[in-house]
Amino acid sequence: MSWIAWAVTGGIIVILLFWGVAIYNGLVRLRALVKEGFSGITVQLRRRADLIPNLVSTVEGYATHERETLNQVIAHRGDAVNARGVAATAQADTAMSAMIGRLMVVAEAYPDLKANANFQQLQSELSEIEDELQNSRRYYNATVRDLNTRIQSFPNVLIARPLGFHEEEFYTDTDASIQVAPKVQFGAPKA
Repeated sequence: MSWIAWAVTGGIIVILLFWGVAIYNGLVRLRALVKEGFSGITVQLRRRADLIPNLVSTVEGYATHERETLNQVIAHRGDAVNARGVAATAQADTAMSAMIGRLMVVAEAYPDLKANANFQQLQSELSEIEDELQNSRRYYNATVRDLNTRIQSFPNVLIARPLGFHEEEFYTDTDASIQVAPKVQFGAPKA
């Protein structure tokens, strides 16, 4: 083989090597973004879990006979933070969101509580945390989408699977009630 053939072969090998390294580095970056995205969700879940005892104690002072709801919220406040994996975290998050909703329903029954400055501040903080949590979920799912698309695309699939990259799980809400459009029914017009 002539030196030109060796140079061309060597050049092709170098190009393929750089191409493989670029694909690998891109996949590593996307995997890191997915982990960062999930970490953002857990940070917001921890903030919410830390706020719940203050919220419950404020409601407790007004709604002493609502003990079961208050106890459930306290007992499960750390479930989402302590859950392992995306699916378990999402399920615990959904359950806690439902319990917080019930807690807010309890609060609605007490006008003095709704007017309490401490309760209003806690409610505002909870609303802010829920907004941040929604943004974190959206960011996580976007990074998962990007990683999964890259892993499944040709020619990346040739490098991704042999090097141990796999699709990540989306953060989904398991609440069946949000999957169905609400039924709205208007009464007959009064004559």
